[in-house]
Amino acid sequence: MYQLLKPLLFQFAPENIHHIVTSMLKNGNMIPGVPFLQKSVFHLDDPRLEREVFGLKFKNPVGLGAGFDKNAALVDELSHFGFGFIEIGTVTPLPQPGNDQPRMFRLPMDEALINRMGFNNEGAEVAATRLKFLKRKGLIVGGNIGKNKITPNEEAVSDYIKAFDALFDVVDYFVVNVSSPNTPGLRALQEKGPLKEILNTLQQRNSKNNISRPILLKIAPDLTNEQLDDIIEIVTETKIAGVIATNTTISRDNLRSPQNLKSETGGLSGKPLTKRSTEVIRYLSEKSNKAFPIIGVGGIHSAQDALDKLDAGASLVQIYTGFIYEGPILIKRINQAILKNQTAKV
Repeated sequence: MYQLLKPLLFQFAPENIHHIVTSMLKNGNMIPGVPFLQKSVFHLDDPRLEREVFGLKFKNPVGLGAGFDKNAALVDELSHFGFGFIEIGTVTPLPQPGNDQPRMFRLPMDEALINRMGFNNEGAEVAATRLKFLKRKGLIVGGNIGKNKITPNEEAVSDYIKAFDALFDVVDYFVVNVSSPNTPGLRALQEKGPLKEILNTLQQRNSKNNISRPILLKIAPDLTNEQLDDIIEIVTETKIAGVIATNTTISRDNLRSPQNLKSETGGLSGKPLTKRSTEVIRYLSEKSNKAFPIIGVGGIHSAQDALDKLDAGASLVQIYTGFIYEGPILIKRINQAILKNQTAKV
């Protein structure tokens, strides 16, 4: 049904249709019986899908990547599609409007998106308040945190601390986002010195009433092998829980889309990222001797794409652009393929 609707949905500007669809999803779930119907169609509950990763129990290994629900406004509604976990954000300490519109572009010929949203969100306190009243029902929720655009890099640690403190009681794990290409200067924080300062500071703060939260680092696909070696060293030294590989790319290699589209600035996601993100996962996994868990994300448009990332060394996977192009049935298809693959290996 989604594939029949998609041509109509794609007639609208990407950001506009996102707001329309999410509003329909929110209102539709208020109708008695709709959540039950959604679950009956999309859920695949099987104990063989359960995964324990960085001390958390996931009911299945397929999650929704950050960016779709920036403000934690739709966690319950999105969970009805069968996700094992949902990552909100990127959240900044203060609300900010993000970059000027238009700031999201669809590349149908490449099954991709370019976005330069710029961490538009309502602020950490708003997200925390919404999550406080969320009925979890076994759903794992991650909090993706970043710095405000107006905060200089020299003071970035302070922003990450504020967002971390605001969300600590209401999320299950944290993701430090220093890899978005859409906030000026942000990617400079991936350099060894500033990155270690941020992660070490959060780790020192990572205890409240004898509770700590897993902290993960989200990295760019554009890092060289030498930079990936630095990431392995940093993860090992700071003892954070793991890595999310990867964010969007600034590369425009081998795109088929018209020049006016592929020349738009911002981060590219979707199918063009499939191969590179899997390469990064494999490199990190093999070079580190599987020293830490990896969440694989980038260009997952089919069950096989997800299996490839799991085979490369990912413990869990996330979808975003594939969710938009393939529809919510993709989650169930991935979980079905994982079960089939597990059975074949027995």
